[in-house]
Amino acid sequence: MTAAKIGCTAETLRHWLRQAERDKGLRPRPTIEEHHRIKALERENRELRQANGTRRKASAYFAQAELDRRFRP
Repeated sequence: MTAAKIGCTAETLRHWLRQAERDKGLRPRPTIEEHHRIKALERENRELRQANGTRRKASAYFAQAELDRRFRP
C-alpha cells in the first residue's frame, strides 16, 4: 500500500489527494487558499461585530449620561 510506504495512514493520503484535486479545480469544494481566506474573513467579521457591539453600548451609556446632565437643576 502506498500510504504505508510513505509513512502515513490511508485516510491521511486520501485527504491529501482530495485536497490536491480541489486545488486543481477537479472537485467542487473551495481550494486551500479560498478556505484560509474564508476563515480570515469570518474572523474579521466576528471582530467587527464585537467592536460594533461595544460602540453601541458606549453610545447608549454616554447618551444616557447626557440626558441625565441636561435635566438636573
